Amino acid sequence: MLAAFTTHLAQSCLVQKNNRLLLAVSGGVDSAVMCRLMQESNMQFGIAHCNFGLRGADSDADETFVLELAAQYNVPFYSVQFNTLQFADENKVSVQMAARALRYDWLEDIRQQNGYTFIATAHHQNDIAETMLLNLTKGTGLAGLHGIAPKSGKIVRPLLPFSKAIIENYAQTCNLPFRTDASNAETKYVRNKIRHLVIPALKEINPALEETFYQNARRFGEIEQVYLSGIELYRKKLFQGTEKERLISIGRLLKIQPLQTVLYELLKPFHYNAAQVVQIIEALTNTPGKVFYSATHQLIKDRKFLILSEKTEKDTNYTLIEKEVETVEKTGLQLQFSYHSPDGFVIDTGNCIASLDAGKLVFPLLLRRWKTGDYFYPYGMNMKKKKLKRFFTDLKLSLAQKEAAWILTDNRGRICWVIGFRPDERFAITGKTKEICRIVCNFT
Repeated sequence: MLAAFTTHLAQSCLVQKNNRLLLAVSGGVDSAVMCRLMQESNMQFGIAHCNFGLRGADSDADETFVLELAAQYNVPFYSVQFNTLQFADENKVSVQMAARALRYDWLEDIRQQNGYTFIATAHHQNDIAETMLLNLTKGTGLAGLHGIAPKSGKIVRPLLPFSKAIIENYAQTCNLPFRTDASNAETKYVRNKIRHLVIPALKEINPALEETFYQNARRFGEIEQVYLSGIELYRKKLFQGTEKERLISIGRLLKIQPLQTVLYELLKPFHYNAAQVVQIIEALTNTPGKVFYSATHQLIKDRKFLILSEKTEKDTNYTLIEKEVETVEKTGLQLQFSYHSPDGFVIDTGNCIASLDAGKLVFPLLLRRWKTGDYFYPYGMNMKKKKLKRFFTDLKLSLAQKEAAWILTDNRGRICWVIGFRPDERFAITGKTKEICRIVCNFT
């Protein structure tokens, strides 16, 4: 096993001889074998142990064992004790998720503070099989089929090519001491059910199950690279605009097959799930105005585009307005729309009323808060372009007044009216105007 281990480290480029590794050691057979292999390979390493306090005296005994192991190898030792149950309760996560989060955050802190190149964990082939089966059971895309990556960020997993049986055989041959966690034999946890009930049944069909899953994971990982390259081409083809406000052409989107898969991958980085993608697809041919929220973003279904932007307190105030709409009400604001013939029409001069050339407006209109970079052509300034930030500064508005400002844009993104201040010259009424859109603003 030692020869295969050193060959794997060299050929996979996981680590270099001059790297310093922080080994995550529980005290079980897997991490005990990893320590011995690292020592036999003349790697520089330290040992880190997390005491999650879940098994009382046994947890403390594990910590003592790993401390003695570090002393045996004459390497630095780091340990921490967590109140895992309290953390899980406060953060509303499972005990397993809590332990994982606490463990990796702490390990990364120790790595940075002590100059280690990588963190090494003792995951092996059986872990890959368990992870893939677990992901398939719960539902997964390609990302869930490559199991556990040999290297991700600052974490390396040097035992992945080896099965649990090979690791245990090595420990027995070298007469290595290790600790046994009795909870690993219980089937109340989902992963343990797969480990003790599902995998043994599958091994009756394929005795080399772990190696098969290991090879499958590698193939799926390579397939995923090709798949993601294709998704990136769709992203370049479909996305317009900026990072702050991306536009996705609905016309181009509807020509794509398979639409659901492609759109899911495009929106997944913005935290949209598969169920939401189905709803978005159903809305593509419906009336504009539907808004879909993720944890971080919002997506507005417009006539020609899906408008994707970061979800902030300002952005949640987006409202699409079709021409048929007469009244729009927001917290602290009401807009009333009416349409008139230019014959005998008297243009109001108050700041809270805008009279615009309806023929120049491209519906639906969009009511939103202003943002940095917005500009318009203030009425009465002979088509001189001005950024809203500068416009507000010239008016000597306070920060609170600036933050409270609303604007109305048309479907081309052109500002029609800085509400309560000034309409845009581009929509001014002229002798050629055939219909007037009159908008009255009431601040409530």
